[in-house]
Amino acid sequence: MPKQSAGILLYKTTGQTHQVFLVHPGGPFFKNKDEGAWSIPKGEFFDDEDALLAAKREFQEETGSVVDGDFTPLKSVKLKSGKIIHAWALQGDIEAEKITSNTFEIEWPPASGKMQTFPEVDRASWFSIEEAELKLNPAQVALVLELQALLA
Repeated sequence: MPKQSAGILLYKTTGQTHQVFLVHPGGPFFKNKDEGAWSIPKGEFFDDEDALLAAKREFQEETGSVVDGDFTPLKSVKLKSGKIIHAWALQGDIEAEKITSNTFEIEWPPASGKMQTFPEVDRASWFSIEEAELKLNPAQVALVLELQALLA
Protein backbone atom coordinates (compact mmCIF):
# COMPACT_ATOMS: atom_id res chain seq x y z
CA MET A 1 0.00 0.00 0.00
CA PRO A 2 1.50 3.39 -0.98
CA LYS A 3 2.01 6.07 1.63
CA GLN A 4 -0.83 8.56 1.96
CA SER A 5 -1.10 12.18 3.02
CA ALA A 6 -4.16 14.26 3.81
CA GLY A 7 -4.43 18.02 3.63
CA ILE A 8 -6.61 21.11 3.51
CA LEU A 9 -6.63 23.60 0.63
CA LEU A 10 -7.82 26.73 2.42
CA TYR A 11 -9.11 29.47 0.14
CA LYS A 12 -10.72 32.89 0.32
CA THR A 13 -12.49 35.04 -2.22
CA THR A 14 -12.32 38.82 -2.45
CA GLY A 15 -14.54 40.16 -5.19
CA GLN A 16 -13.65 38.06 -8.24
CA THR A 17 -10.22 37.11 -6.92
CA HIS A 18 -9.56 33.71 -5.34
CA GLN A 19 -6.54 33.10 -3.13
CA VAL A 20 -5.17 29.88 -1.67
CA PHE A 21 -3.20 29.36 1.52
CA LEU A 22 0.10 27.52 1.09
CA VAL A 23 2.97 26.60 3.41
CA HIS A 24 6.70 26.38 2.80
CA PRO A 25 8.52 23.37 4.27
CA GLY A 26 11.05 24.14 6.96
CA GLY A 27 14.47 22.63 7.44
CA PRO A 28 17.74 22.85 5.56
CA PHE A 29 16.66 21.00 2.40
CA PHE A 30 14.09 23.65 1.41
CA LYS A 31 15.79 26.74 2.85
CA ASN A 32 16.76 28.20 -0.54
CA LYS A 33 13.93 26.71 -2.61
CA ASP A 34 10.82 28.67 -3.55
CA GLU A 35 9.07 27.91 -6.84
CA GLY A 36 7.83 24.33 -6.86
CA ALA A 37 8.54 23.86 -3.14
CA TRP A 38 5.33 25.11 -1.47
CA SER A 39 2.49 22.81 -0.42
CA ILE A 40 -0.96 22.70 1.02
CA PRO A 41 -0.79 21.96 4.78
CA LYS A 42 -0.77 18.15 4.83
CA GLY A 43 0.81 15.10 6.36
CA GLU A 44 0.91 11.33 6.38
CA PHE A 45 -1.71 9.20 8.04
CA PHE A 46 -2.24 5.51 8.73
CA ASP A 47 -4.61 3.24 6.78
CA ASP A 48 -6.89 2.90 9.82
CA GLU A 49 -7.22 6.70 10.28
CA ASP A 50 -9.99 8.84 8.86
CA ALA A 51 -8.36 10.94 6.13
CA LEU A 52 -10.35 14.13 6.82
CA LEU A 53 -9.56 13.96 10.55
CA ALA A 54 -5.91 13.48 9.65
CA ALA A 55 -6.07 16.51 7.31
CA LYS A 56 -7.50 18.67 10.11
CA ARG A 57 -4.82 17.43 12.53
CA GLU A 58 -2.03 18.13 10.06
CA PHE A 59 -3.38 21.63 9.35
CA GLN A 60 -3.31 22.37 13.08
CA GLU A 61 0.19 20.91 13.53
CA GLU A 62 1.62 22.94 10.64
CA THR A 63 -0.17 26.24 11.31
CA GLY A 64 -1.28 26.26 14.93
CA SER A 65 -4.87 26.90 13.81
CA VAL A 66 -7.96 24.72 13.95
CA VAL A 67 -10.18 24.61 10.86
CA ASP A 68 -13.81 23.60 10.57
CA GLY A 69 -16.65 24.15 8.15
CA ASP A 70 -17.98 22.70 4.93
CA PHE A 71 -15.14 20.63 3.48
CA THR A 72 -15.29 19.88 -0.25
CA PRO A 73 -13.43 16.73 -1.26
CA LEU A 74 -10.99 17.14 -4.15
CA LYS A 75 -9.67 14.40 -6.44
CA SER A 76 -6.63 12.68 -4.95
CA VAL A 77 -3.27 13.28 -6.62
CA LYS A 78 -0.36 10.87 -6.92
CA LEU A 79 3.24 11.98 -6.49
CA LYS A 80 6.16 10.57 -8.50
CA SER A 81 7.11 8.65 -5.35
CA GLY A 82 3.76 6.87 -5.48
CA LYS A 83 2.41 8.68 -2.42
CA ILE A 84 -1.26 9.64 -2.69
CA ILE A 85 -2.49 13.01 -1.41
CA HIS A 86 -6.12 13.29 -0.35
CA ALA A 87 -7.32 16.88 -0.03
CA TRP A 88 -10.34 18.95 0.88
CA ALA A 89 -11.08 22.54 -0.05
CA LEU A 90 -12.35 24.83 2.70
CA GLN A 91 -13.29 28.48 2.54
CA GLY A 92 -11.73 30.38 5.43
CA ASP A 93 -9.11 32.83 6.53
CA ILE A 94 -5.93 32.69 8.56
CA GLU A 95 -3.20 35.21 9.30
CA ALA A 96 -0.33 33.65 7.37
CA GLU A 97 2.35 35.65 9.18
CA LYS A 98 1.19 34.35 12.58
CA ILE A 99 1.38 30.58 12.02
CA THR A 100 3.15 28.36 14.53
CA SER A 101 4.40 25.01 13.31
CA ASN A 102 5.43 21.84 15.07
CA THR A 103 9.10 20.88 14.77
CA PHE A 104 11.24 17.92 13.72
CA GLU A 105 14.78 16.91 14.57
CA ILE A 106 17.48 15.67 12.18
CA GLU A 107 21.22 15.25 12.17
CA TRP A 108 22.55 18.45 10.63
CA PRO A 109 24.95 18.88 9.00
CA PRO A 110 24.85 15.29 7.76
CA ALA A 111 27.27 12.91 9.49
CA SER A 112 28.15 15.63 12.04
CA GLY A 113 26.65 13.84 15.02
CA LYS A 114 24.78 17.06 15.87
CA MET A 115 20.99 17.00 16.11
CA GLN A 116 19.14 20.18 15.17
CA THR A 117 15.49 21.11 15.47
CA PHE A 118 13.63 22.80 12.61
CA PRO A 119 10.01 23.90 12.12
CA GLU A 120 8.05 21.60 9.82
CA VAL A 121 6.75 24.77 8.13
CA ASP A 122 8.89 27.90 8.14
CA ARG A 123 6.41 30.30 6.54
CA ALA A 124 2.98 30.57 4.97
CA SER A 125 1.32 32.91 2.53
CA TRP A 126 -1.78 33.59 0.46
CA PHE A 127 -1.37 33.30 -3.30
CA SER A 128 -3.56 33.92 -6.32
CA ILE A 129 -4.37 30.81 -8.35
CA GLU A 130 -1.79 31.85 -10.95
CA GLU A 131 0.92 32.42 -8.32
CA ALA A 132 0.06 29.13 -6.62
CA GLU A 133 0.61 27.25 -9.88
CA LEU A 134 4.25 28.45 -9.80
CA LYS A 135 4.86 28.06 -6.07
CA LEU A 136 3.29 24.65 -5.52
CA ASN A 137 4.96 21.29 -5.77
CA PRO A 138 3.96 20.42 -9.38
CA ALA A 139 1.96 17.33 -8.35
CA GLN A 140 -0.32 19.50 -6.19
CA VAL A 141 -1.19 22.04 -8.92
CA ALA A 142 -4.11 19.81 -9.95
CA LEU A 143 -5.74 20.50 -6.56
CA VAL A 144 -5.71 24.27 -7.13
CA LEU A 145 -6.95 23.90 -10.71
CA GLU A 146 -9.82 21.71 -9.53
CA LEU A 147 -10.71 24.31 -6.89
CA GLN A 148 -10.61 27.03 -9.55
CA ALA A 149 -13.03 25.02 -11.70
CA LEU A 150 -15.37 24.49 -8.75
CA LEU A 151 -15.40 28.22 -8.00
CA ALA A 152 -16.01 29.26 -11.63
